[in-house]
Amino acid sequence: MEQKQNVASTFKSTDTEEWFDVVFTRPVGYRWALLFKRLGVHPNTVTVLSMILGAAAGVLFYFDADTQQGFILNVCGVLLLMWANFYDSADGQLARMTGQTTPLGRILDGASSDVWFFPIYLCLALRLFDKVMPLAETQTWGWWAFALCATAGFGAHTYECQLADYYRNIHLFFLKGKGGSEFDHYEQQRQKYEEMPWRGHLIEKGFQWFYVNYTHTQELATPQFQRLWRTLKRTYGDDIPQDFRDRFRQQSLPLMKWTNILTFNTRACVLYIGCLVDQPWIYPVFELTVLLVIYLHMRHCHERFSRTFADELEHEG
Repeated sequence: MEQKQNVASTFKSTDTEEWFDVVFTRPVGYRWALLFKRLGVHPNTVTVLSMILGAAAGVLFYFDADTQQGFILNVCGVLLLMWANFYDSADGQLARMTGQTTPLGRILDGASSDVWFFPIYLCLALRLFDKVMPLAETQTWGWWAFALCATAGFGAHTYECQLADYYRNIHLFFLKGKGGSEFDHYEQQRQKYEEMPWRGHLIEKGFQWFYVNYTHTQELATPQFQRLWRTLKRTYGDDIPQDFRDRFRQQSLPLMKWTNILTFNTRACVLYIGCLVDQPWIYPVFELTVLLVIYLHMRHCHERFSRTFADELEHEG
């Protein structure tokens, strides 16, 4: 019981935690966080380690699984990506456990999944290149493999993860306030980037540039929420009434299950299955069909109730 309470104390919130993470990923990540705490390892170092493990996993998904050796290499890829995900959990848990939360840590955490999945999509495309297409007798994927994986990665995956992350942090802001969320704004991040000198801050400024574009993309995808946010700031300043926070949370909470599906566990399971049965095309096709539909539904719902709240506040004003 005490162990469960200790693990739960490192959650961002019960609203935003996925069931599988609660019963498996977070407890394992917590044990890694305890070890890193004893060793004096900084959370940002753990994040970098997760990037290395995830990228290595992507390379192993290049190999066909139609031989014993190839199958074993794919299993190793699965295990490495799971390990990377444990570290991705442990870095945040360690940061909250030790109070070592930093802006750079937030930026690195947002970039970690991109570092994992870029080599994954690239290696899947290379793996598919000379394979016969499903339902085709002789037609190989060829360059269509790169078109499929690039569209799935840059045209769907990136936007799905960015928006899911944004909606979760918006939810956490209305639930716990700024201190309990990582709800950042493009203009603030751009100003921080412009004020940061290159000398002595080369790496940090480079990551900050990435994060500026990350937040800009999130805000461009949510015009009705941005309208609501401007109205809230104009009406209440920094003191948003608790009643409004509760009402927003009530509308936002049903979408948290979709944000969880769009982040890691669901897509990872499909990736594992596709690679292990030697049908790696399953994953990018799943990305462009099922996950894209969930993304569009989630965005539509969030924009709809954001518009309703904005109309209400503007009418009252």
